[in-house]
Amino acid sequence: MSIFEIVMLVCFGAAWPFSLYQSYRSRTNAGKSLFFLGVVLLGYLSGILHKIFFSPDPVIGLYILNGIMVVGDIVLYFRNRKLDVLTG
Repeated sequence: MSIFEIVMLVCFGAAWPFSLYQSYRSRTNAGKSLFFLGVVLLGYLSGILHKIFFSPDPVIGLYILNGIMVVGDIVLYFRNRKLDVLTG
């Protein structure tokens, strides 16, 4: 377990609630990229797999929490895309 890995995940994780809130409130995908969200999710999934297979420790919880928030942002992306189409 590395303190630097923990700090990185906490810092990245601190930004996701703001992104989720912004996505929920704005009701639009302006400024959002599904490709970017997918790449970030892939990164978190890779971190989770690394922890499972090579370096199991409690930090996996931070990867999982961050991954859940990214999935939430992806869900909001599709909701907002639908709203964008409905509102023209």
